[in-house]
Amino acid sequence: MSATQSTGVRGWLTVILGAILALQAQPATAVDYSFDGTISREVLENYLDRSVTMAFFLVTGTPEARREYPFRADDIRLIENIGAKFIGRALYRWGGESRLSEPGFWADADSLVRRVHAFDPDVIFQGCLFEVITPDVGSVKIPAWVLEAFGQPVVDRTFSYEAMLNEEGKLVNHWGRSSVPDITRLETQLWFFYLAGAYINIGCEALHLGQVELIGMADPDLVEWSALLTRIRAYARQHARRHARRHLVLLDAHVPSGEMIVDGVSLLDFNSFPLRIKEVPDKPYEAVLEVGYLDAIYHRSQGALTPSGWRCDSLPYLVEFDNYGRKRDAANVADTTSIFVWGWDEVSWFSLQQETYRNRWLEYAWDWIKQTDANGHLQMPVHRMISCPNETRGSYRANTRSPACPVGYSQEEVIKAIWAGR
Repeated sequence: MSATQSTGVRGWLTVILGAILALQAQPATAVDYSFDGTISREVLENYLDRSVTMAFFLVTGTPEARREYPFRADDIRLIENIGAKFIGRALYRWGGESRLSEPGFWADADSLVRRVHAFDPDVIFQGCLFEVITPDVGSVKIPAWVLEAFGQPVVDRTFSYEAMLNEEGKLVNHWGRSSVPDITRLETQLWFFYLAGAYINIGCEALHLGQVELIGMADPDLVEWSALLTRIRAYARQHARRHARRHLVLLDAHVPSGEMIVDGVSLLDFNSFPLRIKEVPDKPYEAVLEVGYLDAIYHRSQGALTPSGWRCDSLPYLVEFDNYGRKRDAANVADTTSIFVWGWDEVSWFSLQQETYRNRWLEYAWDWIKQTDANGHLQMPVHRMISCPNETRGSYRANTRSPACPVGYSQEEVIKAIWAGR
C-alpha cells in the first residue's frame, strides 16, 4: 500500500470513528410526559412504565406520623435517582379517618409534593378512595365546597358513618368493625368527593378507586359511579394549577371483570389489578406469572373509548404487588387455588426472598408482562406494608440499604437498570 493510500484509509477511518462517537454522544430521545386536559395513550403508558407503589409517602401531620415514616428524605432521593414518574398510593387512609383533621396533615403533604416537583415537575402523585369506612369518619367536618357541589344546604356538620352504609346491610362490618361504603348513598358520594377534591387540591393528578365492585354493590349499571366520577373530573378540569395542575385527574381501580365501561366508554383512564403470582409447588418459595391463573388480568383488560377520547381494543393496565395479609395456618405452604403465595400476600412473599432472587424476579416479571400482553405495565414495589416476620418496621422498602434507610431491601438500582434498558 502506498503512503498516499495509507493516508486515505486512515482518513476514512477517522471519519467513520468520528461519526460513531458523534452518534454515541447524542442524547437519548426524550420521553414525552406532557399532557393538559387529556392524555394520549403514548404519554399515559410512559407514566405507567415509570410507576411505583409508594404507600403513605404523603401521609404526615403529626410528630407521631413522622416517626411512623422516618425515611422521607431517602425516599425523595430514590424518586430522583430512579426517575420514578408515577407515585402510586402516596396518600390515603384505611380507617383512622380522624387523621385527616390533624393540624398540618394537608399542608405537610402539599409541602412534600412541592419538594418533589422542584426537581421533576412531571411526577404524578396518586391518592386513594378505598372500599372502607369506620365510625371515625364522624370526626371529619364536611367542607362547604363539598355540600355546594351537590346542591346541599351548607351546614356545620361532620360525615355520618351510618349514612354511608348499605340500607340492606350488605358488606356492613365486612372488615371486622368497619364497612364497605355504598356508592348509591349520598353520604358516600360526599365522602369520596371530599377525598378526591382534597387530594387534587394539594397537587395529586391520579386517584385509585379501590375495589369498585364492592363499593358499587347496589349500582350494577354504574349509574352512581358514572355521576360521581363525572363530578370529580369536572373539579379537576375547572381548577387552577394548585389543584389539578394539568386540568386532568387519572382514574383507575381494581377491576376483577376487566372493565368499568358504560355505553362503550370507559369510566377509567387505565385498569389495575394484583399480579396474581402463582407458586411453583416443587420449587419451594419460587413463583411465576401465568395467563388465566385465578382472576389474573392478563389479556382480560377490555377495550373502549377512553375519557381522553382515544379508542383501544384493550385498556392499558397496571399490575402491582398487593398486600392483604397471610393465610392462617398455612404459611410457607403452596396452594395454587388460593391468592396467597406460599401462604403470604404478594409483597410479603416477595420480601421474604433472597435479595438475588428478588432482583431476578423483578427482571423476569417486567420481561414476562411485556412479552405476554403489551397493554400491561408492572408497578414497581418501593414501599408497602408486609405481614410476614420482619425487622423492617412492618414494611418492604426498595431503597438501597444505608444509614439513611437501614431497613431497605435494596432493589432500587435494579429498578433503575430495568427502566434504563426499556
